[in-house]
Amino acid sequence: MTRFVRCIVDGEPVYGVIDGEEVAVIDPHPFAIYQQTGRRVPIEGLRLLAPVIPSKIVAVGRNYADHAAELGNEVPTEPLLFLKPSTAVIGPGDPLRLPTDLSDEVSYEGEIAVVIGALISRVTPEVAEKAILGVTCANDVTLRDVQRREKQWARSKGFDGSCPLGPAIATGLDLSAIRVRTSVDGELRQDGVSSQMVFDIPRIVSEISQAMTLLPGDVVLTGSPAGVGLLNPGQRVRVEIDGVGALENPVVDRNAPAT
Repeated sequence: MTRFVRCIVDGEPVYGVIDGEEVAVIDPHPFAIYQQTGRRVPIEGLRLLAPVIPSKIVAVGRNYADHAAELGNEVPTEPLLFLKPSTAVIGPGDPLRLPTDLSDEVSYEGEIAVVIGALISRVTPEVAEKAILGVTCANDVTLRDVQRREKQWARSKGFDGSCPLGPAIATGLDLSAIRVRTSVDGELRQDGVSSQMVFDIPRIVSEISQAMTLLPGDVVLTGSPAGVGLLNPGQRVRVEIDGVGALENPVVDRNAPAT
């Protein structure tokens, strides 16, 4: 297994590979043939960024039957797709700025995210699986009241900061046995395994590719298990995947005056 991170070194964003307690800087990035530069920096104190800024984020709704049930929705008969813009992405440790002027019900949704490593269009699940670079943690933050009111999801799931990603992209994980957990202020709220998905990960990526070309660096959010709930300023939300690490973000009100 390899874990890629994107981080700030000497004031510049670079990619690296985690090696013990250090990051080995690579050039140019994981989406091409790369080489180690020889530069190594300690992980401790290193500012990690979102591991990728994708051209698009394609997400799947209601992909766990228990999550669909808790919101009173039917399980779809084919993957239910929606888009989040690249401007939704924030990284580990970045403040999750709740748009309290738009919504009174901002919800977390911890998810397994897959990062695409090759250009694919209209491929089979078998080819789709080979095109996946790796897995990272995601939080599909949702304005639940806006979602209900508007009956479509562009604003409720696409606002700035609605897609925390990180901390690393892990390769070589068993896509059928990935465990994702979400906690708020240390209290476990979600605990799901990819084997519980209605549509498995290769099927999801294949289905997306029938409609739109996926590019290296694109991100696919694979759905959220049961246990979603609301966030409030002052809390901390954490999404964790074994082998990837933990994505943790403090929650703030974007309209609160600066202190």
